[in-house]
Amino acid sequence: MSETSPPLPNGEPVSTEDKSLDQLLAEAQAKIEEQRDAWMRAVAEADNVRKRAQAEVAAAHKYAVERFAESLLPVMDSLEATLGTAEAAPQALRDGVELTLRQLKAAFQKASLVEIVPAPGERFDPHRHQAMAAVESEAEPNTVVAVMQKGYRLHERVLRPALVTVAKTLEKQNANPISDSNLESN
Repeated sequence: MSETSPPLPNGEPVSTEDKSLDQLLAEAQAKIEEQRDAWMRAVAEADNVRKRAQAEVAAAHKYAVERFAESLLPVMDSLEATLGTAEAAPQALRDGVELTLRQLKAAFQKASLVEIVPAPGERFDPHRHQAMAAVESEAEPNTVVAVMQKGYRLHERVLRPALVTVAKTLEKQNANPISDSNLESN
C-alpha cells in the first residue's frame, strides 16, 4: 500500500505519486517562468539595440558633412579676408582668389569629390556627360568637341555631369537634303 499524506480538502488522501506530480508541475511552471523572463529580457535588449542603431544612423545623417564643412572653413576665411581688403592691388586680389581655389580643391580632394573634365576627342559618355549641343565637326561623331562646364562626382556617383558639345558628321556640301540619292549606304 502506498504511503499517504494529509488528506486533500475534498477529503481524499494525497499519495507520494501525486506529490511528485505536483513537484514536477511546480518545477515545470518555474522553468516556464524563467524562460518567459529570459525571453522578455531578450526582447527588451533587442529593442534597445534597435533604438541605439536608429539614434546612431540619425546622428550619422545629421553630421555626415561635418568633415567636409570643416575643410570648407578655411576657404570661407580666405574669401572673407580677400573681400575685407578693399584697397588691395588687383594682383593681391588675384593671389588671394588663387589661394582660395587651391584650398577649395584640397577640400574637394579630402571629400573624394572629383572633377569630370572630358578631353576633346574623348568618347561621349551619357553617364558622365550631358550634351548641350551637337556641332558639325571633322572629329569622330559622338565625341566631345568642347566642355562648357565641368562635372563632379562623389566617389562613383555623378553629382553633376559635364556639360559638353558633341561632334556630329559633316553634311555633304551642295547636297539636296530632301533627295534620296544623297543618303549614305551603311
